Amino acid sequence: MAVKKTSPQTLCPISRAEDIVGDRWTVLVLRELFMRNHRYDEIQAQTGGTPQMVASRLKSLEADGMVERRAYSERPPRYEYHLTPKGEAFYSVVLALRAWGETWCKSQDEGLAVRYTHRKCGHEAGLGPLCDHCGELLRRGELISEPSPGYVEERAVRLEAFKSKP
Repeated sequence: MAVKKTSPQTLCPISRAEDIVGDRWTVLVLRELFMRNHRYDEIQAQTGGTPQMVASRLKSLEADGMVERRAYSERPPRYEYHLTPKGEAFYSVVLALRAWGETWCKSQDEGLAVRYTHRKCGHEAGLGPLCDHCGELLRRGELISEPSPGYVEERAVRLEAFKSKP
C-alpha cells in the first residue's frame, strides 16, 4: 500500500510537501531515521506501525528521494535505511513539530522528552529553530541530544515488547 499522491498538478508547495510527508506514519519513520535507527525492525518497533505501513512509508520515501536503502547482509538480503540530503533537509520541520508538541501537547511538569546542547556554544539549545543562547540556526549535526530518563525507558519498553512478540 503506497502513500497516495494527490496534488502534483498544483503549484502550492505546502500541498506538494504534504503529499510526501503528510501522514503520521511517515513523520514517525523520519523521526526514527533522525534518531539513527536505520533497520526496519527498529523503525517498526519504535513507530508502532504495522509491517505493511512501515514498508509502504519507507518505499514512498525512497521513491521520493528522501531515503536510500543500503544492503548490510546478502544472505538473507537485509537493508538499512538512511536519509539522503533531501531527507536531512526535513530536520527543521521535525524540530518545529517537536517545539510545537513540547509547548502545546504536554503538561509543563512532564519536562522535555529530549534536551539538546548546541555544540557551537556549549549551551542548551532550547526548542529552536534558533539556539536559545547564541541565536544561531540549529542544525542536526551541531546538536547533542540527551533523552530524558522517562523517554529512554519508554523506548526501551517499546523495543522489548516488539522483540517478545511471537
